[in-house]
Amino acid sequence: MKLKNWTLAALLFAAIPGISQARDTTHFLPFDQVVQEAINAKRLDGSVKFHLAGTKPAGGVNVVKSGVTTSQKTNAFNKSDEEACSWALQSALIRLQNAAKQAGANAVVNIVSNYKNVVYSDAQKYECHAGAIMAGVALKADLANVK
Repeated sequence: MKLKNWTLAALLFAAIPGISQARDTTHFLPFDQVVQEAINAKRLDGSVKFHLAGTKPAGGVNVVKSGVTTSQKTNAFNKSDEEACSWALQSALIRLQNAAKQAGANAVVNIVSNYKNVVYSDAQKYECHAGAIMAGVALKADLANVK
């Protein structure tokens, strides 16, 4: 009986490191698709346009405030990584939309991912980190008026 208990205890202790290791999977996902989802669901009202770095808005750009950041996390439990990342990005976009409106801007331009202060710039994708419990998106951008 003692051998059985010791074996069970050894197996449990062997499993603990695997359980305690947090997953942090990096994803690079389509940005415009999530923006459109948020507009369709009325989470974004469409009054503020979003432009990743590397994409030029049509018309002149007058930056009102530069270097605005947001870092949003969401519950990833029982969601696919893509679904959790979409929620995190939508939360970040809502924050940026509100910041733009407060600053009197009609666009958020030069958007880059800024996870743990490491910039990732792509004209079509954003960076998201997903784990078993949380997913997160960090963005850095400029608030602007586009004519």
